Amino acid sequence: MSVKESNSMSKKNLADHFLACAKLDRYLTIETDVRFFITDDFINNSILHEAAAMAAIYSKDNLVAEAALMPLGGKLSTISGNGREKYERLFELIRNETLSDPVRARAENIIDSRFDSNEIRDLGAQLGSRISPARDRYKNFLSIVKKLMENNITSKPFIEEFRNFTDNVAGKLDFGIYSFCLDNMFKNIKISEDIKKLLLMELLSFPNLIRRELLSNLLSQPNQEAEFIEFTNMTLNQQLSPESVVEIIILKDIKMRRLSMDAINSLARENTTL
Repeated sequence: MSVKESNSMSKKNLADHFLACAKLDRYLTIETDVRFFITDDFINNSILHEAAAMAAIYSKDNLVAEAALMPLGGKLSTISGNGREKYERLFELIRNETLSDPVRARAENIIDSRFDSNEIRDLGAQLGSRISPARDRYKNFLSIVKKLMENNITSKPFIEEFRNFTDNVAGKLDFGIYSFCLDNMFKNIKISEDIKKLLLMELLSFPNLIRRELLSNLLSQPNQEAEFIEFTNMTLNQQLSPESVVEIIILKDIKMRRLSMDAINSLARENTTL
């Protein structure tokens, strides 16, 4: 198989991967689970439209779901006839099936405008205007992390900055970027274990869906300090319900490729027959 054929096959499988994420009630990741999808991933139009449609329907991140509409809308302005009808039906499907209220509203606006190219451009402009301030706040927080690494800020004001950062960007920044920031703090050897323990305690109060993703990321990262991982596991068992801990461990095993979707489906079938 040529590299070109392999890349094409990978893009086709991305739609199936998004569906698998949805079945597990997860945020959408790239196929290797190295990171979560962000809005920028849809801007260069390299994702097949079948996968973009799946992202618009199933993404837990409203910003990513809205961004997935852009390559679909952009395609509409370049085609006509049966091809155009196909994309119009796809927008109807997204409007009717999406899990995201903002996506439903955006899809309705585009359909009502008869797929006017100006309406589609406005979608991108509005999305950008909402994301940019949150990304500026993210850059500001990175300067605080730099101070932490240089021992120019103590734990209490740093955690206060972290809480403020979280409050300011919640729902306004790609979940993937927020997760990337946390992942890098947890694996950064210049950040003390005491600070990492405080961050861990902060994550315990997060909503279950977000907490599960972030904590399973923490546990599945390679080269983590063994003592910190031991502390994390002990803390989870002490602070969370057994059901929540099991969910985190299962997702960690999926990310580490210790469990496959086939294995998960098999376990689900076994439980339904008991």
